[in-house]
Amino acid sequence: MTEAPGDRFGGAGSAAAGGQVRPFALGEVSARPAGGIAGIERMGERLTRFLRAGIEPIARVKKQIVAETVRTLTFGAWLDELPAHISLSHFRAPPLRNGTIIAIDPEFVTRLVDSYYGGSGKPGRARAREFTPTEDRLLARLTDAVAAAIREAWSDVATLEPVLAGRETSTALASFVRRDEPIVIQPFSIMRAGGKPTIVTIAYTAAGLRQFESLFAAKVHGGDGDADPEWRQRLCAALENVRLPVRSVLARPEMTLSQLMQLKPGDVIPIALPTKAPLIVADRRLAYGTIGEREGKAALMIEQVIGGE
Repeated sequence: MTEAPGDRFGGAGSAAAGGQVRPFALGEVSARPAGGIAGIERMGERLTRFLRAGIEPIARVKKQIVAETVRTLTFGAWLDELPAHISLSHFRAPPLRNGTIIAIDPEFVTRLVDSYYGGSGKPGRARAREFTPTEDRLLARLTDAVAAAIREAWSDVATLEPVLAGRETSTALASFVRRDEPIVIQPFSIMRAGGKPTIVTIAYTAAGLRQFESLFAAKVHGGDGDADPEWRQRLCAALENVRLPVRSVLARPEMTLSQLMQLKPGDVIPIALPTKAPLIVADRRLAYGTIGEREGKAALMIEQVIGGE
């Protein structure tokens, strides 16, 4: 019987459902590196706090910063989504392979300059295609603040030292990585009360994040606050009622195998009682004491606790 190709590779039903066979390049990077994505998503809330601390002194006004949905796409596809004129700053951040890219809307820079020098910070007339010297200086300060926020947010995973590698204001000329390189983008929505929101995006290459997958899995960046005191109290109370086997060993004589084989009723095994007997909890010596008697029962009077009280 001749076997149909569809039967060998998923069945005819799978081909019909898709309509066409999708091409796949061997060695192609996965579009969604699960470990890296999950780690970056958890890191979002930490980053918002550090971003706020870095941006508000420049803006001189309170800002609301929200971590938006993390996405994965190629570098070229991301550039196609951006406006032609935008601030793109590439930071090397060893040991993070390929570093990170920070994208900032030029209009946001213009509003920050206006706000920094006492203006309202609201959108004004159409801005020029290039940054002014004043905007360049504030942009450098802003990207340094974002890079510092990245360093602080990553501190539980790796020690990053972001260093500016290059800037570009045209998406057509941006060549920090290959256009077909998969990247993970993490947008942050920034706005003031009643103001127009803007997006600041932090991008990483998928290959760069993959090296930290095991660390992302081990670390949980949920928050830095203390544990709920009520929960802690209930946990401690429950632990206090846990029962553990406690024993004391008075002697450990040793005999050869031949002596053991010759034992018979009436034989006497000599033992030497120690001056102090150990109190053993779960195979760990917790204390030493003296063997005695209390209320007609053998007892151990604790005289020394190992490692303190």
